[in-house]
Amino acid sequence: MTTKGRALYAGSFDPLTMGHVDMIERAAKMFDYVYVAVATNTTKTSLFTGEEKLALAQEATKHIDNVEVTYLKSGLTVNFARELGCGILIRGLRNASDFEQETNIALMNKYQAPDIETVLMLSSEKYRFVSSSIIKEVAKFNGDISGVVPANVNEAIKAKYAELNR
Repeated sequence: MTTKGRALYAGSFDPLTMGHVDMIERAAKMFDYVYVAVATNTTKTSLFTGEEKLALAQEATKHIDNVEVTYLKSGLTVNFARELGCGILIRGLRNASDFEQETNIALMNKYQAPDIETVLMLSSEKYRFVSSSIIKEVAKFNGDISGVVPANVNEAIKAKYAELNR
């Protein structure tokens, strides 16, 4: 089923996980075109630079024809959505605490841009436990994250921690 229109899925994607990729693949089936906006979370310290995250996300999603990964350097997501001609924002929900946070974000976005709707999508059950924070913690201590991040992201994380530990 395709819903006419363009959607924007924005996040820090630090790092991009298989949960994110699954969400992007599912959104691409629902909308004509999906933009994935790699943004900076100003409340967290990033493992990867914006440019690194952009390249990793582009590689991991190149198999999806109606998806374009772009970089949101600064500003409000709703303003970027308008620039791209998107009337929908996609947000993912893993659990009850995500629901609380994402609802507040959706309501603030609606306050800022009444013409833009937010679609909250439930994470697939097999990725519900996956978060970028957990991935980084496990990877930092050489744990196996190969099944929960794309292969290119797995290699980049290994390289990044090897570099940081020198």
